[in-house]
Amino acid sequence: MSESYQDINAKTVDRWVENDWEWGRPITHEQFLAAKAGDWSVVLTPTKPVPADWFPDLKGKKLLGLACGGGQQMPLFAAAGANCTVLDYSERQLASERMVSQREGYEIDIVRADMSKPLPFESESFDVIVHPVSNSYIREVDPLWRECFRILKPGGVLLAGLDNGINYILDDEEIMLTQGLPFDPLSDPALMEELQKTDAGVQFSHTFEEQVGGQLKAGLVLTHLFEDYNGEGRLHELHIPTFVATRAVKPK
Repeated sequence: MSESYQDINAKTVDRWVENDWEWGRPITHEQFLAAKAGDWSVVLTPTKPVPADWFPDLKGKKLLGLACGGGQQMPLFAAAGANCTVLDYSERQLASERMVSQREGYEIDIVRADMSKPLPFESESFDVIVHPVSNSYIREVDPLWRECFRILKPGGVLLAGLDNGINYILDDEEIMLTQGLPFDPLSDPALMEELQKTDAGVQFSHTFEEQVGGQLKAGLVLTHLFEDYNGEGRLHELHIPTFVATRAVKPK
């Protein structure tokens, strides 16, 4: 593959945004005003809002939105008083962040970077990291958890949305078991070809051991978690969870 899978994914997300992707629609001015008045919520996974008590008081806190572009969530954190930085690898997602911040008149640091590489921040830079479901687009997650630990301040909070891998083992109708794990298109050309046919980017499954155990191995302490669903389809109708949201802290 001449082009890196990370660059393929960035261009794929750009196309999705151009086609009105659900996770690439910026919030409205009215939603921003509501957030300024204290009426806001965000998701890390498809359907369940993050409990309000997972967040510290955001006023004056340094918050990183990690792979969190799109103008959906960062404006809400800015409205709540956080000093925000957003990192994403999609130009279109970052353009939406820039548009909303200019429209609403708040400051935000906008960083285009690949989260599979060392993060371009000094150690102990952030009070909060918000990382919605996105590490299914990187092959290795352990390095990311180590970087999150490094850049969090002592007592800092990591909120993460995680795919549990079930979506990768079934057919499109979510009836037949068709694929084993791990799902790794870099090791299986047939998987890569299938992803390219459906313009799905380059995706990878990760185990619970990688997703949650990796946070613990990095030194973070898990405080809360919940499971979530696809929001539609047969697995959702059968109430089979396909995602996990976690809250972890860096010890003081």
